[in-house]
Amino acid sequence: MFSYLRERFTSHLRERSRRRARLVSKDGRCNIEFGNVEQSRFVFLIDIWTTILDLRWRYKMTIFISAFLGSWFLFGLLWYVVAYIHKDLPEFNPSINHTPCVENINGLTSAFLFSLETQVTIGYGFRCVTEQCATAIFLLIFQSILGVIINSFMCGAILAKISRSKNRAKTITFSKNAVISKRGGKLCLLIRVANLRKSLLIGSHIYGKLLRTTITPEGETIILDQVNIEFVVDAGNENLFFISPLTIYHIIDKNSPFFHMAAETLLQQDFELVVFLDGTVEATSATCQVRTSYIPEEVLWGYRFAPIVSKTKEGKYRVDFQNFSKTVAVETPHCAFCLYNEKEAKAKEKKGYDNPGFVLSEVSETSDTKM
Repeated sequence: MFSYLRERFTSHLRERSRRRARLVSKDGRCNIEFGNVEQSRFVFLIDIWTTILDLRWRYKMTIFISAFLGSWFLFGLLWYVVAYIHKDLPEFNPSINHTPCVENINGLTSAFLFSLETQVTIGYGFRCVTEQCATAIFLLIFQSILGVIINSFMCGAILAKISRSKNRAKTITFSKNAVISKRGGKLCLLIRVANLRKSLLIGSHIYGKLLRTTITPEGETIILDQVNIEFVVDAGNENLFFISPLTIYHIIDKNSPFFHMAAETLLQQDFELVVFLDGTVEATSATCQVRTSYIPEEVLWGYRFAPIVSKTKEGKYRVDFQNFSKTVAVETPHCAFCLYNEKEAKAKEKKGYDNPGFVLSEVSETSDTKM
């Protein structure tokens, strides 16, 4: 029992270390940290719109509430100052014929309420500005304009945050593992991707990047060196009809970085395969990108995906997502090099070859029999 728990704990730690080593998580988030940035953080305030949109919801709502409460309280203080300077407050004992700048402001609380009513245009009709002083009229105009700007910016930021195509990307899912098996007589790396909504992604395009550490002939070590990985489906990799789950595949040929890998050495490799799906959301016409990654432990050699699409008796097509990431073991060559050598050997068996160095010498037979 103790050995079993220790093994589970060790595997859990190993899995956590692998997750920390990922550049892109399974849900598409990038695990990267920027350090010693020379530019000041004020450059992010220049692009304040993008900064607000990139904030998490708890920070965005804090800014949203603080912006409104802060403006109400600030203008409440200004209205109180106007009433104080004009001696409209009850502690000054104004005369009966005294006309205040703002009716019925008796203190800081009533000034805050008037500021709130002015900025959100409630207009209860109990407190109002008079024509007695131009300062109050100017402050009323300034608060109204600033209130419209704050409302437009904050409400627009909330709406843009809700309608970002990043949320649409959550309904695109990739298979948990990638598999390597034969497809069409070629050794291929296959990945399954599905659209969980019935609305399509227009102009979808799938491609991949293989991230690994390489050493150049000059001795330079390049961490996160990127190698293009071409993925295709039977109908091509452009303008996919993404109505049902698709199986994309990468042909492992002599130009593929997987060509020199084998089933026995796959887990010893150090790479991360990042897969991207770009498309345009049909409902909003906004572009979105979905990404995921696979490490060597998540690439299964000698497997293929189980069938997922079937046709019912009523003539409808049914997609069973229970088999979405399910794999089935199949006979597969141990390496791409073995497969191509086997094909070349079979091709040579069907051909004949002349040996130009071969010389047929004729030997004349002599007889020693005398007649």
